[in-house]
Amino acid sequence: MTEHYDVIIVGSGAGGGTLAHTLASSGKRILLLERGDFLVRDMDNWNPASVFVDGKYISADTWYDADGKPFQPQVHYFVGGATKLYGAALYRLRPEDFGELKHADGVSPAWPLSYDDFEPWYTKAEWLYQVHGSHGEDPTEGHYSKQYPWPAVSHEPRIQEISDALGAAGYHPFHAPCGILLDEASRPASQCIRCTWCDGYPCLVHAKSDADVISVRPIMDQPNVTLLVNAEVQRLETSPDGRTVTSVVVSRGGHQERYEADVVAVAAGAANSAAILLRSASGRHPDGLANGSGQVGRNYMYHNSKAVVALGKERNDTVFEKTLGLNDFYLAGNGREWPLGNIQMCGKSNAEAMKGEEPKLTMLAPHWSLADVAGHAVDFWLTTEDVPKPGNRVTVDSEGSVHLAYAPTNATEATGLYHELRKILNHVGMADHHVLDKNFYLSMDIPVAGVAHQAGTCRFGNDPATSVLDVNCKAHELDNLYVVDTSIFPSIGAVNPALTAMANAIRVGEHLLDRMT
Repeated sequence: MTEHYDVIIVGSGAGGGTLAHTLASSGKRILLLERGDFLVRDMDNWNPASVFVDGKYISADTWYDADGKPFQPQVHYFVGGATKLYGAALYRLRPEDFGELKHADGVSPAWPLSYDDFEPWYTKAEWLYQVHGSHGEDPTEGHYSKQYPWPAVSHEPRIQEISDALGAAGYHPFHAPCGILLDEASRPASQCIRCTWCDGYPCLVHAKSDADVISVRPIMDQPNVTLLVNAEVQRLETSPDGRTVTSVVVSRGGHQERYEADVVAVAAGAANSAAILLRSASGRHPDGLANGSGQVGRNYMYHNSKAVVALGKERNDTVFEKTLGLNDFYLAGNGREWPLGNIQMCGKSNAEAMKGEEPKLTMLAPHWSLADVAGHAVDFWLTTEDVPKPGNRVTVDSEGSVHLAYAPTNATEATGLYHELRKILNHVGMADHHVLDKNFYLSMDIPVAGVAHQAGTCRFGNDPATSVLDVNCKAHELDNLYVVDTSIFPSIGAVNPALTAMANAIRVGEHLLDRMT
């Protein structure tokens, strides 16, 4: 007999895990399907060679680019989804991101909701994920109804020097919003020890505010919640009239299983959520489920990002570096024709990672010399918005394999942001010629493999002709199908997308509570 639930959620990351947490207290029967398993805690969690050289936590998936060339996408399938290895930078989009923005390579369309509409759920997400920050420091941020639940993580001495120098030069540095379980006043052993192994690493001590730790594990003891791991959703089947999803077809342990629910929410990530809908094509939905508009899989976005190392004369013995952000160039103005994006810190360079990243260049370099270079490094992450383009899209072939056609946009803006960083370095005591590119996504044969900030393949909107989902993220063409991850984004902005996905999942969860009640 096929098991029946009130809600089936596909994926346990920022969208799916948060949605499950929002619904759990309702008493409704919830089935959470996760393609991967729990990420094992061992010392490799904090081993640069294991994480960045061996790619221990990267899926063995094979996807194909626009020319049919196979590649290994940098995706992670675990309970908690991509948040298990994210940098826990939990930014809100700027108010302007919710409206139409003109860029060098096109227009980012407006969202069907304004920032003011979205703000209450941002606050709820910040409190659920225990974000550390200080609202009011960044002049580009929107209004806030409540201060962060935890004070900003303090800068270590070298980062504080940089922040002070930026302020003195007329810039507006702010404390980056961090999702870590840290109480700097007492710091019990069960919480964050403020180590360097955060950005891009799993957290060995479960002190990162990821969807596994914050949303999924706390609801596992509730009798109405069932989690199935190693359960890969193949497709969705519908009623004869095509209006209702009747079953979710799952591959698990070498067998095919079917589950039924009154409501089905897909939150498998922008590429995989689109692929599931496309693989669910039928007589009623010949081009894929919910794809009457032809928009499923289209408008794929991925931030135009660059990691940079600046070398200074002073040593940088900072351990946890991701405490500083700068949005002075986020929007157009002050002589800038285009929005350029966000500057923030990223994980601290270390000798082991350098060896792994450039084995040929560092083959003869002794460990002590690399350690000395790393000891003077200050690490920046630059993010420029990627404009949605219909030709940047996910498709599936007859075998159900994912094909991703993608070309980045806004190179002009990304270059402009890089040049602004080089100017900044002169104000903080680091000459702009002491700058190196830093690639933390290793063995990327083609840029399309870096999919950490993927978004946009099932955009939501008010017009069924140009969007896949309505304002509540329900498919226009189906009565019980929702998509609740970064797929829904009409535009991606220039800050990390995780908090927006979490906030939207809470919003949709509250809508579903009303619907089911």
